[in-house]
Amino acid sequence: MRILITNDDGINAPGLAVLGEIATDLAGPQGEVWTVAPAFEQSGVAHCISYVHPTMIAELGPRRFAAEGTPADCVLAGLHDVLRDNPPDLVLSGVNRGNNAAENVLYSGTIGGAMEAALQGLPAIALSQYYGPANAQTEDPFEAARLHGAALVKKLVDQGEWDRTDYRVFYNVNFPPVPAAHVKGIRVAPQGYRRDTRFSVKPDIAPNGRRFLWVTGGRQDVPTEPGSDAAANLAGYISVTPMRADLTAHDAIDRVRAALE
Repeated sequence: MRILITNDDGINAPGLAVLGEIATDLAGPQGEVWTVAPAFEQSGVAHCISYVHPTMIAELGPRRFAAEGTPADCVLAGLHDVLRDNPPDLVLSGVNRGNNAAENVLYSGTIGGAMEAALQGLPAIALSQYYGPANAQTEDPFEAARLHGAALVKKLVDQGEWDRTDYRVFYNVNFPPVPAAHVKGIRVAPQGYRRDTRFSVKPDIAPNGRRFLWVTGGRQDVPTEPGSDAAANLAGYISVTPMRADLTAHDAIDRVRAALE
């Protein structure tokens, strides 16, 4: 199996090294793992592409490339430049430092990388490690992802639903904020929504007197609806969420049509 990996935390992020281990285990001794990741951190860029300026790409080592662009840029570079003659069988994005559950999904560059791969017609999985009091300060905050990731991805590849529709399915995986030994299992869960916690901005004055705004995140320990992704994670479960890039509110189509047509 040939696997392309990327992330949004940057080419030197520890989570990318964890993903490399997961991909190497999955690819097997005869397989190949190729890395095309952002040269610098790209957290919060969602599915952005560098449409109005070029992306510099550099080969750092065997099968290892850094691109001055977003995760979606990196996937495009991997598919249409680095691996243009030998496309990958699977694209993995992550392992993100922090969760990409609930509303975080909409901002996530990790998700953006997997989404671009799906739009390009390839199977794709985004992986993220939830942080919390039980794992954030440990020697290996990524332990849950490191020890459970390969088996989970293999199970998804072998038994997951992989359709070939226009907006084909891809997967969002979040590992819970606990040590690996405390992971309770897997829950297939819909994307949740954290109520009463949102991104915001905080103003600050620079030494030169100019006014700047820092984007601030909301609380991540707020559970979502029972049975949804962040609720499962906070209860100690790995969440697996099938996703599509189609943003249509299908449940509203008929009502809006009746009102307007």
